[in-house]
Amino acid sequence: MVSFFDQIVANKRNSYILMAAVLALVFAVIYAFSYVFLDGGPAGLAISAILAAAYIAIAYTMSDRIVLSISGAREAQKGEYPYLVNVVEGLSIAAGIPKPKIYVIDDPALNAFATGTSPEKASIAFTTGLLSAMNRTELEGVAANEISHIRNYDSRMATIAVVMLGLVAIISEIGIRQMFWGRRGGDDRGRGGGGAIMMLFGLLILIVAPIAAQLVRLALSRQREYLADASGAQLTRYPPGLASALEKIKKMGAQVKRANDATASLYIASPLTVGQLFSTHPPIDERIRLLRSM
Repeated sequence: MVSFFDQIVANKRNSYILMAAVLALVFAVIYAFSYVFLDGGPAGLAISAILAAAYIAIAYTMSDRIVLSISGAREAQKGEYPYLVNVVEGLSIAAGIPKPKIYVIDDPALNAFATGTSPEKASIAFTTGLLSAMNRTELEGVAANEISHIRNYDSRMATIAVVMLGLVAIISEIGIRQMFWGRRGGDDRGRGGGGAIMMLFGLLILIVAPIAAQLVRLALSRQREYLADASGAQLTRYPPGLASALEKIKKMGAQVKRANDATASLYIASPLTVGQLFSTHPPIDERIRLLRSM
């Protein structure tokens, strides 16, 4: 039998490794762009880094409002879902965090997600389909999973990863367009044979980086979902509750109409229909198996 703590430790370790890969990828792309198009000098690298930092800061600050807006989430009105408020309040107290704001998405799919850059600024959104289908034990399992995302700062990590890897895609796209339609910076002749090789290597990084970024983002999302499952089960002390909820989600469907690639990793189950390699979530059967083994 897998213990709560062993599962949590393993998933945290894997998440930190993947986050290090994100940082390395961002640095590699910024350096490659600077070398190929801005002469590779300190000034070009500094300009690239400053612009990247400004983009990350702005996107990070506005991320939760953007996510809730594009998901079509509305804040639950007072007295609208008293049992849901009761469940979320109780689990928040048990987790030692402030009660997050509760949002509802009018969609028949069974799904939910948490967002926010800190426990003090967190929100949880539930689809009306999920609220209609779940019994109290299953709802507690889902809510505990989302509260665990908040307590573990998964929402912050997911936001940082999405923003930084989005930056990788933007820089790579600009670099590739500049390569085919524009003009490279600096004097290629002055770089010598070694410089030419470095330039080719830089161009290769810009081409391959978006694919690598997507795979790293998906792997990170899957690891954080395993962690939230284990942490949520620890919070309720009843893993079968979440396991039963996931079985219902699998049977009745989790595809949310207004979900997209940018927000998919936040949901408790993938809201999109894609292959396993490009799925934002681990296989649902594997998650159920692990929960049943706890």
